[in-house]
Amino acid sequence: MRSDLQEGAALFNAGLWWEAHEAWEGPWMSARGQERQFIQGLILLAAALHKRWHHGSLTSRNFEKALTKLADVPEVYGGINVARLREEVRLALNTEGMHPQIPLPSA
Repeated sequence: MRSDLQEGAALFNAGLWWEAHEAWEGPWMSARGQERQFIQGLILLAAALHKRWHHGSLTSRNFEKALTKLADVPEVYGGINVARLREEVRLALNTEGMHPQIPLPSA
C-alpha cells in the first residue's frame, strides 16, 4: 500500500471512518486513472460506514457508489484484497461494532 494511504487505513481500521475519508482526500486529488478510482472507492466505503454508525442512516447510497468505483479495480490492488474489503464493509453496514480491516505493512 502506498505510504500516503496508510494513515487513512489506520484510521479506517480503528473505526474512525470520517477521519480516514479526510486522510485519503489529498492522495485522491493527485491520483489518476485506476488509482483514483481505487482511492475514491475507499473514501466512499468509509463514508458509508460513517453515515451508518454515526448518523444512523439506513440508506446505502455511498456503498453503492463505492461498488461502482471499485468495479474495474482488480480484486487485489495495492496489496489490498478489494473483494474481501467490499464484503466486510457490506457485513459491517448491518452489524454494529464490526470494523472491517485494511492490512497495513509491518513496521
